[in-house]
Amino acid sequence: MGHIVVMNDSPAEFALSRYSRDLWLELAPQLRPLDAFARCGTLWVAADDEELEAARAMHAAFAAQHVPADMLDARALSDCEPSLAPGMAGGLLIEHDSIVYAPSAAQWLLAQSPAAGLIDVRLGAQAVCVDAHEVTLSTGERIGGGHIVVANGLQACALVPGLPLQPKKGHLLITDRYPDFVRHQLLELGYIKSAHHATGTSVAFNVQPRPTGQLLIGSSRQFDTTDAAVEMPVLARMLQRAARYLPGLPALDGLRAWTGFRAASPDGLPLIGRAGGAAPAVWLAVGHEGLGVTTSLGTAQLLAAQITQTAAPIDAEPFLPARFELGAGHV
Repeated sequence: MGHIVVMNDSPAEFALSRYSRDLWLELAPQLRPLDAFARCGTLWVAADDEELEAARAMHAAFAAQHVPADMLDARALSDCEPSLAPGMAGGLLIEHDSIVYAPSAAQWLLAQSPAAGLIDVRLGAQAVCVDAHEVTLSTGERIGGGHIVVANGLQACALVPGLPLQPKKGHLLITDRYPDFVRHQLLELGYIKSAHHATGTSVAFNVQPRPTGQLLIGSSRQFDTTDAAVEMPVLARMLQRAARYLPGLPALDGLRAWTGFRAASPDGLPLIGRAGGAAPAVWLAVGHEGLGVTTSLGTAQLLAAQITQTAAPIDAEPFLPARFELGAGHV
């Protein structure tokens, strides 16, 4: 979804997501309109008193780490987001969370890199094999390198066998243009519990206002399929959940629905560092699950520090692939 958000499910996740969000905020003034960066903030919606207590706990955790956040009572929540259903207990607003159109921003980063003249992007040429210092493409071409970074999500398992990555299928739907229908990225407090389901199918309310005036609607998680097809029963459950929070949603026109697969690790943290085994020059940046866009810039800094053997900006230890037994001679 291109959501740039601080998450605090664990100290390591908090450190990486906060550091990465700060990097995005530093970069934002340079981005183009087509990169669709917007500091819309995240509004965590509490449907009842129990969830409001969870919001207060999250607020206290953020305050302890000096992350700006504001508690909203029911009236303030309604004033902030009039389209929300009446009767919500309140919410937590994380003001500096943002959104970006990741494909466009990635292209900009490639073009603006100090090494842009040395970057050779190959389109339509999938990497099919990686060894100690060489990548083989589907065209048969072989490319050597002093260091090779594998950063292709679930497909990394085909290049580095033994990676402990599990697919989490998700659905998204985008609407026609309805400016100001919502103003913030909206998530239910139950989203956190949904995100940690390890089996079956779950849905949670997650709606993002795009700078175009469109709404991007999620979210779903499935573990029992690798079929990329849109599944209407799951999509229907997801939209029904969203309509509980935004009663006006069913009157809007949806334009397109699609799916994708998050690459999830067993402990919920990405693998950032040396792959090990028989290929010490192969590095990993995989397993970010739903925080790939958020943590992309921080991941790059952690990886660069390891490769150049310089001081890392945050502790890299929780993310090192060596915490898992990947097996010897795995590439």
